[in-house]
Amino acid sequence: MKSFKFLFVITIFILSLFNHTSAQTNFSGGLGLIYVQSAWTVEPGFLSIASNSRFFGKNANYEDRTPLTIWDVSGRLNFNYGFGKHVEVSASPVIYQDTNLPGDKVSSPDDLFLSTKFGSFAAPGSSVTYGLLASARFPLGKASNVPFEPYSSSNVGWGVTGLMSYSMDPLYPTDATNIHFNLGYWNHNDVGTGLVDNGTIETIPTKMTQELKYGFGVRVPKNSVDFSFEVYGNAFLQEPPTSAYSRESYLYLTPAVYYSPMNWITLNAGVDIRLFNSKDKTLYADNGNGAFRTLPSEQPNYPGWRLVFGTSFNILPTSSYRLNERDLLMQKAQSRRELFEQIIREQNETESAEAELERIRAERIRAERELERLRKILEEDAEDSEKNPK
Repeated sequence: MKSFKFLFVITIFILSLFNHTSAQTNFSGGLGLIYVQSAWTVEPGFLSIASNSRFFGKNANYEDRTPLTIWDVSGRLNFNYGFGKHVEVSASPVIYQDTNLPGDKVSSPDDLFLSTKFGSFAAPGSSVTYGLLASARFPLGKASNVPFEPYSSSNVGWGVTGLMSYSMDPLYPTDATNIHFNLGYWNHNDVGTGLVDNGTIETIPTKMTQELKYGFGVRVPKNSVDFSFEVYGNAFLQEPPTSAYSRESYLYLTPAVYYSPMNWITLNAGVDIRLFNSKDKTLYADNGNGAFRTLPSEQPNYPGWRLVFGTSFNILPTSSYRLNERDLLMQKAQSRRELFEQIIREQNETESAEAELERIRAERIRAERELERLRKILEEDAEDSEKNPK
Protein backbone atom coordinates (compact mmCIF):
# COMPACT_ATOMS: atom_id res chain seq x y z
CA MET A 1 0.00 0.00 0.00
CA LYS A 2 2.83 2.39 0.85
CA SER A 3 4.57 1.68 -2.45
CA PHE A 4 1.31 2.42 -4.31
CA LYS A 5 0.98 5.77 -2.52
CA PHE A 6 4.57 6.62 -3.35
CA LEU A 7 4.15 5.83 -7.06
CA PHE A 8 0.89 7.77 -7.14
CA VAL A 9 2.50 10.88 -5.63
CA ILE A 10 5.52 10.71 -7.97
CA THR A 11 3.18 10.43 -10.98
CA ILE A 12 1.17 13.49 -9.88
CA PHE A 13 4.39 15.44 -9.31
CA ILE A 14 5.80 14.67 -12.78
CA LEU A 15 2.50 15.49 -14.50
CA SER A 16 2.23 18.79 -12.67
CA LEU A 17 5.58 19.91 -14.06
CA PHE A 18 4.20 19.95 -17.59
CA ASN A 19 0.74 21.35 -17.03
CA HIS A 20 -0.61 24.87 -17.39
CA THR A 21 0.54 27.55 -15.01
CA SER A 22 1.16 31.26 -14.99
CA ALA A 23 4.75 32.41 -15.24
CA GLN A 24 3.76 35.78 -13.77
CA THR A 25 2.07 34.51 -10.57
CA ASN A 26 4.26 33.96 -7.53
CA PHE A 27 3.04 30.83 -5.73
CA SER A 28 3.86 30.83 -2.05
CA GLY A 29 5.59 27.50 -1.33
CA GLY A 30 6.97 26.59 2.10
CA LEU A 31 4.41 26.74 4.92
CA GLY A 32 2.05 29.07 3.05
CA LEU A 33 -1.16 28.41 1.16
CA ILE A 34 -1.31 28.26 -2.64
CA TYR A 35 -0.98 32.03 -3.09
CA VAL A 36 -1.06 33.60 0.39
CA GLN A 37 2.23 33.48 2.31
CA SER A 38 2.44 32.57 5.98
CA ALA A 39 4.59 34.48 8.47
CA TRP A 40 6.15 31.18 9.56
CA THR A 41 9.54 30.08 8.28
CA VAL A 42 10.54 26.46 7.73
CA GLU A 43 12.80 24.84 10.32
CA PRO A 44 16.56 25.45 9.99
CA GLY A 45 18.12 22.89 7.65
CA PHE A 46 14.79 21.89 6.12
CA LEU A 47 14.53 21.86 2.32
CA SER A 48 11.27 21.39 0.45
CA ILE A 49 10.42 21.29 -3.23
CA ALA A 50 6.99 21.93 -4.71
CA SER A 51 5.48 22.04 -8.18
CA ASN A 52 2.49 24.25 -8.95
CA SER A 53 0.21 23.93 -11.95
CA ARG A 54 -2.65 26.05 -13.19
CA PHE A 55 -4.67 25.85 -16.39
CA PHE A 56 -7.61 27.51 -18.11
CA GLY A 57 -9.02 28.17 -21.55
CA LYS A 58 -10.01 31.65 -22.74
CA ASN A 59 -11.21 32.88 -26.13
CA ALA A 60 -9.77 36.19 -27.39
CA ASN A 61 -12.63 37.71 -29.38
CA TYR A 62 -10.97 40.83 -30.77
CA GLU A 63 -13.03 42.55 -33.49
CA ASP A 64 -10.22 43.28 -35.94
CA ARG A 65 -8.22 40.06 -35.49
CA THR A 66 -8.66 36.36 -36.04
CA PRO A 67 -10.23 34.81 -32.92
CA LEU A 68 -7.90 32.53 -30.99
CA THR A 69 -7.81 30.62 -27.73
CA ILE A 70 -5.17 31.67 -25.20
CA TRP A 71 -3.54 29.41 -22.64
CA ASP A 72 -0.18 29.11 -20.93
CA VAL A 73 1.64 25.79 -20.91
CA SER A 74 4.50 25.73 -18.43
CA GLY A 75 6.15 23.93 -15.55
CA ARG A 76 7.24 25.60 -12.33
CA LEU A 77 9.09 24.58 -9.17
CA ASN A 78 9.48 26.09 -5.69
CA PHE A 79 12.54 25.43 -3.52
CA ASN A 80 12.34 26.58 0.12
CA TYR A 81 15.21 26.28 2.59
CA GLY A 82 15.44 27.31 6.24
CA PHE A 83 18.71 29.14 6.97
CA GLY A 84 17.91 29.90 10.58
CA LYS A 85 15.09 30.24 13.06
CA HIS A 86 13.88 33.44 11.38
CA VAL A 87 15.26 33.25 7.82
CA GLU A 88 13.96 31.30 4.83
CA VAL A 89 15.11 31.61 1.23
CA SER A 90 13.26 30.38 -1.84
CA ALA A 91 13.86 30.04 -5.57
CA SER A 92 11.03 29.53 -8.03
CA PRO A 93 12.15 28.86 -11.61
CA VAL A 94 9.69 28.51 -14.49
CA ILE A 95 11.39 25.72 -16.41
CA TYR A 96 9.14 25.82 -19.47
CA GLN A 97 6.46 28.07 -21.00
CA ASP A 98 4.50 28.07 -24.28
CA THR A 99 2.08 30.99 -24.64
CA ASN A 100 0.30 29.55 -27.71
CA LEU A 101 0.63 32.88 -29.53
CA PRO A 102 1.67 33.44 -33.18
CA GLY A 103 5.42 33.19 -33.69
CA ASP A 104 8.07 31.38 -31.68
CA LYS A 105 6.97 31.92 -28.08
CA VAL A 106 8.28 28.71 -26.52
CA SER A 107 10.56 29.69 -23.66
CA SER A 108 12.82 27.38 -21.69
CA PRO A 109 14.00 28.32 -19.18
CA ASP A 110 11.56 31.10 -18.32
CA ASP A 111 11.25 33.62 -15.48
CA LEU A 112 12.96 33.15 -12.12
CA PHE A 113 11.62 34.39 -8.77
CA LEU A 114 13.95 34.72 -5.75
CA SER A 115 12.69 35.54 -2.25
CA THR A 116 13.95 35.91 1.29
CA LYS A 117 11.53 35.68 4.19
CA PHE A 118 12.24 37.07 7.65
CA GLY A 119 9.55 35.54 9.82
CA SER A 120 8.42 33.51 12.83
CA PHE A 121 8.56 36.62 15.03
CA ALA A 122 6.12 36.23 17.93
CA ALA A 123 5.88 36.91 21.63
CA PRO A 124 6.17 33.80 23.86
CA GLY A 125 2.87 31.92 23.84
CA SER A 126 1.31 34.34 21.34
CA SER A 127 -1.07 33.19 18.61
CA VAL A 128 0.08 35.96 16.25
CA THR A 129 3.26 35.74 14.19
CA TYR A 130 4.80 38.43 11.95
CA GLY A 131 7.18 38.43 9.01
CA LEU A 132 8.50 40.29 5.97
CA LEU A 133 9.10 38.94 2.47
CA ALA A 134 11.49 40.50 -0.08
CA SER A 135 11.16 39.20 -3.66
CA ALA A 136 12.54 39.80 -7.14
CA ARG A 137 11.50 38.56 -10.60
CA PHE A 138 14.14 37.97 -13.27
CA PRO A 139 12.62 37.89 -16.81
CA LEU A 140 14.68 35.10 -18.36
CA GLY A 141 11.94 34.02 -20.77
CA LYS A 142 11.11 35.26 -24.25
CA ALA A 143 7.57 36.47 -23.49
CA SER A 144 6.20 39.07 -21.07
CA ASN A 145 2.92 40.99 -20.97
CA VAL A 146 0.96 37.80 -21.74
CA PRO A 147 -2.79 38.12 -22.52
CA PHE A 148 -5.16 37.09 -19.69
CA GLU A 149 -2.32 36.97 -17.18
CA PRO A 150 -1.12 39.58 -14.64
CA TYR A 151 1.02 42.31 -16.16
CA SER A 152 4.78 41.74 -16.33
CA SER A 153 7.60 43.67 -17.95
CA SER A 154 10.88 42.62 -19.57
CA ASN A 155 12.90 44.23 -16.75
CA VAL A 156 13.76 42.92 -13.29
CA GLY A 157 10.86 43.57 -10.91
CA TRP A 158 10.97 43.67 -7.12
CA GLY A 159 8.68 43.94 -4.13
CA VAL A 160 8.22 43.62 -0.38
CA THR A 161 5.31 42.06 1.50
CA GLY A 162 4.23 42.29 5.12
CA LEU A 163 3.07 38.98 6.60
CA MET A 164 0.88 38.12 9.58
CA SER A 165 -0.35 34.69 10.68
CA TYR A 166 -2.74 33.68 13.45
CA SER A 167 -3.28 30.19 14.86
CA MET A 168 -5.97 29.08 17.28
CA ASP A 169 -3.34 26.88 18.96
CA PRO A 170 -0.03 28.74 19.49
CA LEU A 171 1.67 25.54 20.73
CA TYR A 172 0.84 23.58 17.55
CA PRO A 173 0.09 26.35 15.03
CA THR A 174 -0.06 24.18 11.90
CA ASP A 175 -2.30 21.58 13.58
CA ALA A 176 -5.09 24.07 14.30
CA THR A 177 -7.15 26.47 12.22
CA ASN A 178 -4.83 29.26 11.04
CA ILE A 179 -5.38 32.58 9.28
CA HIS A 180 -2.91 34.54 7.14
CA PHE A 181 -2.78 38.16 5.91
CA ASN A 182 -0.50 39.60 3.21
CA LEU A 183 -0.05 43.19 2.06
CA GLY A 184 2.73 44.00 -0.39
CA TYR A 185 4.15 46.49 -2.85
CA TRP A 186 5.48 45.54 -6.29
CA ASN A 187 7.51 47.68 -8.70
CA HIS A 188 7.74 46.48 -12.34
CA ASN A 189 10.73 48.71 -13.12
CA ASP A 190 9.49 49.18 -16.71
CA VAL A 191 10.34 52.81 -17.56
CA GLY A 192 12.02 52.96 -20.97
CA THR A 193 11.18 49.34 -21.79
CA GLY A 194 9.71 48.68 -25.23
CA LEU A 195 6.29 47.03 -24.96
CA VAL A 196 4.88 45.33 -28.05
CA ASP A 197 1.20 44.45 -28.41
CA ASN A 198 0.90 41.67 -31.02
CA GLY A 199 3.40 43.53 -33.20
CA THR A 200 1.03 46.41 -33.98
CA ILE A 201 1.86 48.94 -31.26
CA GLU A 202 5.09 49.69 -29.44
CA THR A 203 4.86 51.80 -26.31
CA ILE A 204 7.75 53.06 -24.18
CA PRO A 205 6.50 53.48 -20.58
CA THR A 206 7.35 56.87 -19.06
CA LYS A 207 6.04 56.06 -15.56
CA MET A 208 6.97 53.12 -13.37
CA THR A 209 4.17 50.56 -13.11
CA GLN A 210 3.47 49.97 -9.42
CA GLU A 211 0.84 47.99 -7.57
CA LEU A 212 -0.35 46.84 -4.18
CA LYS A 213 -0.86 43.10 -3.75
CA TYR A 214 -2.97 41.70 -0.95
CA GLY A 215 -4.23 38.35 0.26
CA PHE A 216 -6.21 36.70 3.03
CA GLY A 217 -6.38 32.96 3.66
CA VAL A 218 -7.80 30.44 6.14
CA ARG A 219 -6.65 26.83 6.49
CA VAL A 220 -8.59 24.24 8.50
CA PRO A 221 -6.71 20.98 9.29
CA LYS A 222 -8.75 17.77 9.42
CA ASN A 223 -6.40 14.83 10.14
CA SER A 224 -4.58 14.07 6.85
CA VAL A 225 -6.88 16.36 4.82
CA ASP A 226 -6.86 20.16 5.14
CA PHE A 227 -9.18 22.74 3.58
CA SER A 228 -8.39 26.36 2.73
CA PHE A 229 -10.01 29.48 1.33
CA GLU A 230 -8.00 32.36 -0.10
CA VAL A 231 -8.91 35.78 -1.45
CA TYR A 232 -6.12 37.59 -3.26
CA GLY A 233 -5.86 40.49 -5.68
CA ASN A 234 -4.11 43.70 -6.63
CA ALA A 235 -4.67 47.44 -7.01
CA PHE A 236 -2.51 49.50 -9.37
CA LEU A 237 -0.90 52.59 -7.86
CA GLN A 238 0.40 53.44 -11.35
CA GLU A 239 -1.26 51.57 -14.21
CA PRO A 240 0.78 49.83 -16.93
CA PRO A 241 1.22 51.61 -20.31
CA THR A 242 -1.95 52.03 -22.37
CA SER A 243 -1.14 49.25 -24.88
CA ALA A 244 -0.37 46.64 -22.20
CA TYR A 245 -2.59 43.66 -21.58
CA SER A 246 -4.18 43.36 -18.13
CA ARG A 247 -4.25 47.01 -17.09
CA GLU A 248 -7.16 46.24 -14.77
CA SER A 249 -7.03 45.14 -11.14
CA TYR A 250 -8.18 41.63 -10.27
CA LEU A 251 -9.67 39.75 -7.31
CA TYR A 252 -9.88 35.96 -7.01
CA LEU A 253 -11.32 33.45 -4.54
CA THR A 254 -9.50 30.10 -4.28
CA PRO A 255 -11.00 27.22 -2.29
CA ALA A 256 -8.56 24.29 -2.07
CA VAL A 257 -8.01 20.91 -0.44
CA TYR A 258 -4.70 19.41 0.79
CA TYR A 259 -3.97 15.70 1.28
CA SER A 260 -0.91 14.20 2.98
CA PRO A 261 -0.63 10.45 2.30
CA MET A 262 2.72 10.50 4.14
CA ASN A 263 4.22 12.97 6.61
CA TRP A 264 6.69 14.33 4.01
CA ILE A 265 4.32 14.70 1.04
CA THR A 266 1.35 17.01 0.46
CA LEU A 267 -0.94 17.17 -2.58
CA ASN A 268 -3.22 20.14 -3.21
CA ALA A 269 -5.98 21.02 -5.64
CA GLY A 270 -8.17 24.11 -5.96
CA VAL A 271 -10.00 26.44 -8.29
CA ASP A 272 -9.55 30.19 -8.87
CA ILE A 273 -12.85 32.05 -9.21
CA ARG A 274 -12.81 35.67 -10.43
CA LEU A 275 -14.98 37.80 -8.15
CA PHE A 276 -15.66 40.77 -10.42
CA ASN A 277 -15.35 41.90 -14.03
CA SER A 278 -13.37 44.89 -15.23
CA LYS A 279 -13.91 46.44 -18.63
CA ASP A 280 -10.96 46.10 -20.99
CA LYS A 281 -8.82 49.25 -20.68
CA THR A 282 -6.17 48.27 -23.23
CA LEU A 283 -5.67 50.52 -26.28
CA TYR A 284 -5.29 48.52 -29.49
CA ALA A 285 -4.23 49.64 -32.94
CA ASP A 286 -6.78 49.85 -35.74
CA ASN A 287 -5.55 47.66 -38.58
CA GLY A 288 -6.77 50.25 -41.08
CA ASN A 289 -4.81 53.36 -40.08
CA GLY A 290 -2.82 52.33 -36.99
CA ALA A 291 -4.63 54.78 -34.70
CA PHE A 292 -5.06 53.96 -31.02
CA ARG A 293 -8.55 52.98 -29.96
CA THR A 294 -10.32 51.02 -27.22
CA LEU A 295 -12.35 48.04 -28.34
CA PRO A 296 -16.06 48.32 -27.40
CA SER A 297 -15.80 45.08 -25.46
CA GLU A 298 -16.97 44.15 -21.99
CA GLN A 299 -14.74 41.07 -21.85
CA PRO A 300 -12.30 41.23 -18.92
CA ASN A 301 -8.58 40.72 -19.30
CA TYR A 302 -8.55 37.78 -16.84
CA PRO A 303 -10.18 34.33 -17.08
CA GLY A 304 -13.32 33.65 -15.04
CA TRP A 305 -11.94 30.40 -13.58
CA ARG A 306 -8.69 28.44 -13.38
CA LEU A 307 -7.95 24.98 -12.01
CA VAL A 308 -4.94 24.68 -9.70
CA PHE A 309 -3.07 21.68 -8.34
CA GLY A 310 0.40 20.87 -7.06
CA THR A 311 2.62 18.73 -4.87
CA SER A 312 5.09 19.42 -2.09
CA PHE A 313 7.96 17.20 -0.88
CA ASN A 314 10.29 17.50 2.08
CA ILE A 315 13.80 16.77 0.75
CA LEU A 316 15.85 17.47 3.88
CA PRO A 317 16.31 16.11 6.43
CA THR A 318 16.17 12.63 4.90
CA SER A 319 15.22 11.17 8.28
CA SER A 320 11.65 12.44 7.71
CA TYR A 321 11.12 9.60 5.21
CA ARG A 322 11.53 7.00 7.94
CA LEU A 323 9.58 8.66 10.75
CA ASN A 324 6.06 7.65 11.76
CA GLU A 325 3.76 9.71 13.98
CA ARG A 326 5.16 8.21 17.18
CA ASP A 327 8.74 9.00 16.08
CA LEU A 328 7.77 12.55 15.23
CA LEU A 329 6.23 13.12 18.65
CA MET A 330 9.26 11.64 20.41
CA GLN A 331 11.53 13.86 18.32
CA LYS A 332 9.45 16.91 19.22
CA ALA A 333 9.48 15.96 22.89
CA GLN A 334 13.28 15.61 22.86
CA SER A 335 13.75 18.98 21.14
CA ARG A 336 11.39 20.61 23.62
CA ARG A 337 13.36 19.12 26.51
CA GLU A 338 16.61 20.56 25.15
CA LEU A 339 14.95 23.92 24.58
CA PHE A 340 13.47 23.87 28.08
CA GLU A 341 16.88 23.22 29.60
CA GLN A 342 18.41 25.98 27.49
CA ILE A 343 15.77 28.45 28.67
CA ILE A 344 16.59 27.60 32.29
CA ARG A 345 20.33 28.10 31.65
CA GLU A 346 19.76 31.45 29.95
CA GLN A 347 17.22 32.77 32.43
CA ASN A 348 19.78 34.52 34.60
CA GLU A 349 21.38 36.14 31.56
CA THR A 350 18.28 37.89 30.27
CA GLU A 351 17.06 41.36 31.15
CA SER A 352 13.39 40.38 31.39
CA ALA A 353 12.77 37.60 33.90
CA GLU A 354 9.02 37.88 33.40
CA ALA A 355 9.27 37.21 29.64
CA GLU A 356 11.52 34.19 30.27
CA LEU A 357 9.02 32.84 32.80
CA GLU A 358 6.26 32.99 30.18
CA ARG A 359 8.47 31.12 27.73
CA ILE A 360 9.15 28.40 30.32
CA ARG A 361 5.45 28.02 31.08
CA ALA A 362 4.58 27.80 27.37
CA GLU A 363 7.26 25.16 26.71
CA ARG A 364 6.18 23.13 29.76
CA ILE A 365 2.58 23.06 28.54
CA ARG A 366 3.74 22.11 25.03
CA ALA A 367 5.88 19.24 26.41
CA GLU A 368 2.99 17.96 28.57
CA ARG A 369 0.65 17.93 25.57
CA GLU A 370 3.20 16.11 23.41
CA LEU A 371 3.74 13.49 26.12
CA GLU A 372 -0.04 13.00 26.42
CA ARG A 373 -0.35 12.48 22.65
CA LEU A 374 2.57 10.03 22.75
CA ARG A 375 0.97 8.13 25.66
CA LYS A 376 -2.27 7.67 23.69
CA ILE A 377 -0.38 6.37 20.66
CA LEU A 378 1.55 3.88 22.81
CA GLU A 379 -1.70 2.68 24.43
CA GLU A 380 -3.27 2.19 20.99
CA ASP A 381 -0.21 0.22 19.86
CA ALA A 382 -0.46 -1.97 22.94
CA GLU A 383 -4.17 -2.64 22.32
CA ASP A 384 -3.43 -3.55 18.70
CA SER A 385 -0.69 -5.95 19.82
CA GLU A 386 -3.10 -7.70 22.23
CA LYS A 387 -5.78 -8.03 19.57
CA ASN A 388 -3.37 -9.15 16.88
CA PRO A 389 -0.53 -11.08 18.60
CA LYS A 390 2.31 -12.14 16.31
